[in-house]
Amino acid sequence: MTGVDEQVNQHDLETPDSIQVRFGIEYVESDPPKATAVLSMPMHRFRNPCTGAPTVAPLAILVDAAAGIVNHYRRRPGHWTVSSELSMDLSPDVGELDGPVLASAHSPGPLGATSLGICTLTYRGVVIGTGIVRSFFVHAGDIVPQQRSETLRRSGETAFADLMAVHVAQDGPATVLAQRADGNLNNDMDIVHGGVAAAGLELAASAAINQNRSGGLLQTSSLRVNFLRPFFAGNESRYEGTPLRVGRNTGVGDAQATGHDRKVAITARVTAYR
Repeated sequence: MTGVDEQVNQHDLETPDSIQVRFGIEYVESDPPKATAVLSMPMHRFRNPCTGAPTVAPLAILVDAAAGIVNHYRRRPGHWTVSSELSMDLSPDVGELDGPVLASAHSPGPLGATSLGICTLTYRGVVIGTGIVRSFFVHAGDIVPQQRSETLRRSGETAFADLMAVHVAQDGPATVLAQRADGNLNNDMDIVHGGVAAAGLELAASAAINQNRSGGLLQTSSLRVNFLRPFFAGNESRYEGTPLRVGRNTGVGDAQATGHDRKVAITARVTAYR
């Protein structure tokens, strides 16, 4: 094993220390030889900045961290893992989460061109959903884990949008969230962390689905994300959500992340129910 491999043996490319600090992610258990891990992340009654309603978007960050790290444990010497897909399915009526959520992850089956990480999400002893991350392997090259000091000044008023460095740029006909540049939200390839981007896409798609609703809001039941190319944050980076179909009790919406280079980097689909 090389010196770099030893250095990153317990370091996930997709979840650097700065992400763990920003969102309070902690390792409860970790067994690299068995490719299993249990991670926790606090939920503080987080809200969607567009709708003001409770949001499950932060769970995408936890899913990426937990299911991503077990894939990372399986990499060969001299390689890194990069997420290509992320999905999340939640039980009905998850409600407003206020406390730690545990993600118990493992990676089943033989290792191939990709690795599949699966995690179970538990809140107050009750399973509330599952998450999956598919990763592929790339040569590590000169990639070295970076140490970044936290730059966000927190207070009792710090919102999830502040943690994400996003703000509402447009609220109709499409829903647009601007993604500001924040190095602490990047992975070690210096692009926006996949879990952070997945959370931003969920916020935008959910807001688009619930735009102009007079009745009860539809709650996200499933999230499907495809990572197409690197997502660079800057003046032009944003998440744009559009509704595909919205009925009385169900809705489907799409979202895409466009980078500072004005290229669509990530796409997502959200299905929601009341």
